Amino acid sequence: MKHSDTSPTSYRPQLTLPGQAHTAEGPHDQTGMYVMHHALRRDFDRFAAAVASTPVAEHEVWAALERRWVAMAEVLHHHHSAEDDELWPRLQQHAEAAGAEADLRVLAEMEDEHTDIDPALENVRDAFAAMGAHPCTDHRNALEIRLGAAHELLLSHLAHEERHALPMLQRTLTEEENAAFEKAVEKRYPLRSVPFILPWAMDGVPADARERLLESTPPGYGLLLRIFRRRYERGERLAFRFA
Repeated sequence: MKHSDTSPTSYRPQLTLPGQAHTAEGPHDQTGMYVMHHALRRDFDRFAAAVASTPVAEHEVWAALERRWVAMAEVLHHHHSAEDDELWPRLQQHAEAAGAEADLRVLAEMEDEHTDIDPALENVRDAFAAMGAHPCTDHRNALEIRLGAAHELLLSHLAHEERHALPMLQRTLTEEENAAFEKAVEKRYPLRSVPFILPWAMDGVPADARERLLESTPPGYGLLLRIFRRRYERGERLAFRFA
């Protein structure tokens, strides 16, 4: 059934989380997308605070920050790859069929922004590695600059996507197409990443939003969340000790 066959009054209200630029109401539950965006915004804020305030001599903390950055960047890579390979092509088909030039421009911008973000993330990783190999004020300053550049790119992209690409998803994808996209996203994340991703995504999310997200996960994920959260929180306390 296409989304246009469903009465708008039956749509479940979408999730709105702190920092969200826009909430695209419609038939497709975008809880997972908005929770992902919330986690990325939260992380970049934490990294900015940690890099600015962590003493240069705290080698263990800098090593933990580098590991934490790599874990987050891997999640972001999988997220963007899923959009590039599974979401934008579906939306492009609809835009081309409708002759929607504005939508096609938005999709081209989405791809360009992903292309800009990838090297910015690598630059931050290299700067963390330099800080670990030779901790000094100059390397910390270089890290701050690269982190700030990546932060600016990501915030701009998330806001752009929320204001323009997600409304496009709501008004053009069928239920079947959206379900196929959601399944493709799930397959992008290896099982080894679940102990990190599950508590990471839920970190700082209001209880009602957390329960809403768990509704879409396989049975037992609530228990896994409680188990994995302990290790995750230990890592957070170390990495962001001075944030």
